[in-house]
Amino acid sequence: MRHFGHITPEVRHRLFHREPCAFTADSAPHLLAPALGATLYSPATRPRLAEDILKQAGRGVVSMVICLEDSIDDAEVADAEENLVRQFADLAERDVEPPLLFIRVRAAEQIPDLVRRLGTNIRLLSGFVLPKFTEERGVPFMEALVAAEAELPAGPDGPARRLFAMPVLESPELLHLESRAETLAGIARTVDKYRDRVLALRLGVTDFCSAYGLRRPPDMTAYDVQIVASVIADVVNVLGRADGTGFTVTGPVWEYFRVQERMFKPQLRRSPFLEGRADELRQALIEHDMDGLLREIELDRANGLLGKTCIHPSHVLPVHALSVVSHEEFSDAEDILRPERGGGGVLRSSYTNKMNEVKPHRAWAERTLRRAEVFGVAREDVGFVELLTAGLPA
Repeated sequence: MRHFGHITPEVRHRLFHREPCAFTADSAPHLLAPALGATLYSPATRPRLAEDILKQAGRGVVSMVICLEDSIDDAEVADAEENLVRQFADLAERDVEPPLLFIRVRAAEQIPDLVRRLGTNIRLLSGFVLPKFTEERGVPFMEALVAAEAELPAGPDGPARRLFAMPVLESPELLHLESRAETLAGIARTVDKYRDRVLALRLGVTDFCSAYGLRRPPDMTAYDVQIVASVIADVVNVLGRADGTGFTVTGPVWEYFRVQERMFKPQLRRSPFLEGRADELRQALIEHDMDGLLREIELDRANGLLGKTCIHPSHVLPVHALSVVSHEEFSDAEDILRPERGGGGVLRSSYTNKMNEVKPHRAWAERTLRRAEVFGVAREDVGFVELLTAGLPA
């Protein structure tokens, strides 16, 4: 699979200076973590879940979470588990590569139980999403994951399936000021102990807002809600460092969408190469409740987050289009990381609009090139709207 793999090679060639790389569920964690992109959540109760998964994969989704937690009623858990196992069996019979698949569980004991029930279809699973993660609650989850993987039949090179964890940071203890530092320290100890198992950390901003009876409106981002913004900053401060100790931290969910998403597609499709109408087409998106999402995606990256939790398919392409590295960013990153710049110094950018300081900007440049590997580098004259337009489903 690859980002923008659902569009034709010819169109990709016209859009990208460097195309996104291909990867599989067996690729290295340092590649998979930034490649998660827009991770689409789906309730495990959906009766045609296997078909839904393949449909979304055909529209550019590369990672999905099948949810057994907050998205379903407490009374539905047993039926949802049975449905999930059936749908994985259905999916296994189809000769199509699914996206990276994760299961969001409620309790640690669900992990070994589901691994046993999935049987050989465990090969379709990349791991588990662990809710309300703290040191106290997280250790049993991680131990269950390790034990479940150890029970899998071994292949010539190790376990039959590598299972990752994606902890969700959303507990009240993390939000409350008096317990935040201690909670963060405990989370840091836990994820460091199981570092090889942790693919990424996810932020549960809806739960943060719930603790204070808040809900951000569609014209505000998570960063406009100061109590939420302060938690995001502290999480990145402790767990998202660029010194080799940090993890990929993904952006919070955007709650708003329009069912009538096709209303703006005719405007976006008038010309495949836009003919200078990018501003008008961007305005079409803004008028259809996309402005808040677009701003939040950009603020996610500015604040050290990569990827995003998504609850509606219409959010996926904007996340991916805004994750593509611009030609200018790529040029700056390459200039900074040239071997002859190893001693530091300051240089004028190739776009002659900024100064690049080699030592302070090195970590940014390395992170930018990792993003470029999985999302690609746009051609010099290609922007967000062109990328979004090319990716829209027919």
